[in-house]
Amino acid sequence: MIKDFNFYAPTRVVFGKSSEQKIGELVAAYGGHRVLVHYGGGSAERSGLLNVVRKQLSDAKIEFFELGGVVPNPLLSKVYEGIELCRKQHVDFILAVGGGSVIDSSKAIGYGVGYEGDVWDFWAGKNTPASCLPIGVVLTIPAAGSEMSSSSVITKDEGLVKRGINSDLCRCRFAVMNPERTYTLPAYQTAAGATDIMMHTMERYFSNYEDMTLTDAISEALLRTVKDAVITVLQHPDDYRTRAQIMWAGSLAHNDLTECGTEKDFATHRLEHELSALFGVTHGAGLAAIWPSWARYVKSRHLSRFVQFAVNVMGVENDFAHPEETAERGICAVEDFYRKIGMPTNIHELIGHDITDEELDIMVDKCSRGGTITIGAMEVLGTKEMREIYEMAR
Repeated sequence: MIKDFNFYAPTRVVFGKSSEQKIGELVAAYGGHRVLVHYGGGSAERSGLLNVVRKQLSDAKIEFFELGGVVPNPLLSKVYEGIELCRKQHVDFILAVGGGSVIDSSKAIGYGVGYEGDVWDFWAGKNTPASCLPIGVVLTIPAAGSEMSSSSVITKDEGLVKRGINSDLCRCRFAVMNPERTYTLPAYQTAAGATDIMMHTMERYFSNYEDMTLTDAISEALLRTVKDAVITVLQHPDDYRTRAQIMWAGSLAHNDLTECGTEKDFATHRLEHELSALFGVTHGAGLAAIWPSWARYVKSRHLSRFVQFAVNVMGVENDFAHPEETAERGICAVEDFYRKIGMPTNIHELIGHDITDEELDIMVDKCSRGGTITIGAMEVLGTKEMREIYEMAR
């Protein structure tokens, strides 16, 4: 069975070593006159990238204002700060300089500028966005894929509630992508980013819709490419060719291309959001800690899919007489891959200590919104199933 789909990917990608020389031209082309330059910590400043952005905007005679300080798992308080600044300065365009956290924060600011209520209403499910300031990206961290996606994930400071929403209104007008900017990423961040990229495709690959073989082939090629490339990059951080593969894969993994004809599950993402909200861990590492337990929880009812993944992606030899063993070896191969690149395979390895029953209860309650919602599509998970997967991942 093939699911009907509507593929929409409007973001213009300017990719390569000279891509940053197009920033001013691109902002002007997409109507930017008074621009918010939004970024994270000091790395954009130390690397000299912010100076490149400033010069590009100045040379194009574009007025700009700056707001830094975005943290991993971006906070609502910074979004409020950005909305206030944009309104005060009559900003008409947002330029995100960074990775997924900066882009998601920019999207949230873009939603909030023209909204009369509390922008958190959108993540709380009380309202849906009706407008968003145009956004461009200068990408520095390939991982989240937010530069080409319709999603934005924000954490509310009070109660550490982490939620995501999707709307085509926030899709970026352009993304400037220079793989050289990723050379200095720490090994852990590089590995976590690759894990996140792969998971964005795996969350779509593991689907009840299994007949779109072209999408499967694209997904499998992307997964194999990233799996091989990250091993090389960890050994040779300034290898342009492999950095480029990872950077481009990050965009393709989350622009819905690998969802055409299938159905996204994203249960692992939803379960992980509560880990990173509660413990402040790196998102990609959290995904690595959760996925093997989710996979083992559902695999017996979806053996053909897990066998196909094991053989076509992880290179496991197919034992036709024992598909259960082939599927399990595929999951073990993923765990071996995570260990090889320095990722955890359970919660204890992720946070460095045992998780308590009370903490598990908190995560289940938040993930299920007090037992009012389910997650997942390949298999629908309620509070009982969420708890069991968390228990398996301890």
